[in-house]
Amino acid sequence: MTEPAVPPLVVGPMTLRSRLVVGTGKYIDGTTMRAAIAASGADCVTVAVRRERLFNAEGRSLLDELPLDQLTILPNTAGCFNADDAVRIARLGRDLLEQLGNAGSSWVKLEVLGDRATLLPDPIGTLEACRELVNDGFAVLCYSSDDPIMACRLRDAGATSVMPAGSPIGTGRGIANPAAIRIILELLKSPAHGGSPDYPVIVDAGVGTPSDVTLAMELGADGVLLNTGIAHASDPVRMAAAMRLGCDAGWLGARAGRIAKKLYATASSPWEGTITSIPGE
Repeated sequence: MTEPAVPPLVVGPMTLRSRLVVGTGKYIDGTTMRAAIAASGADCVTVAVRRERLFNAEGRSLLDELPLDQLTILPNTAGCFNADDAVRIARLGRDLLEQLGNAGSSWVKLEVLGDRATLLPDPIGTLEACRELVNDGFAVLCYSSDDPIMACRLRDAGATSVMPAGSPIGTGRGIANPAAIRIILELLKSPAHGGSPDYPVIVDAGVGTPSDVTLAMELGADGVLLNTGIAHASDPVRMAAAMRLGCDAGWLGARAGRIAKKLYATASSPWEGTITSIPGE
């Protein structure tokens, strides 16, 4: 019997082989980053466009460390705290990737943060920037809180994907509010609520272990985006491989049809015909 395959993830104009998207920040060096990305199986990576994040102390671009012929770059507006800055950075990212000929030039991961302590999204700034970027022809993937109403507002503003946080960026706390994520998935994917079953929802931020990734996928997410959970692991390459397996396991498990939970035990074998003695004894 052939092992079931996990199908590609379609997000607006892009089709990704892997449902795991990984970041490129916080690694100890470029060699480790490249090895971890390869082990993750991801064919899409996020890159912060702000100069202080895109270039190191020697002025070398992060993009020089990446196999651009093998990866699709998802530029993000990390570090922006208002809509104007986020829109400007998104346009810079588009210009940069167009020069490089990368397929991801027409999309952006939008982050408009509220403060430096929580790194939670500013809902008003995010919504404002989303509308402007959509009008400018971007496929916008919106980093959002786990607020279901805000998720619907972003979808209705034209966001290609809403990306609710599992927990705050870099915390490794996993899926802090599974019920909220489940509600977001129901609202965004249900025609009764103005959604579509094909609308891509990607859980973004806060996951720390493969089981966190699996849970996100078991809840019904279409993909998971993470960075710190891999980059700051003791063994980033091994953790990247584990995250890949967790993502696939969660997607398959969510669609396999789990057994119902019961209060009491159910015997695996029938009681009838139980052998009470061994012949000849």
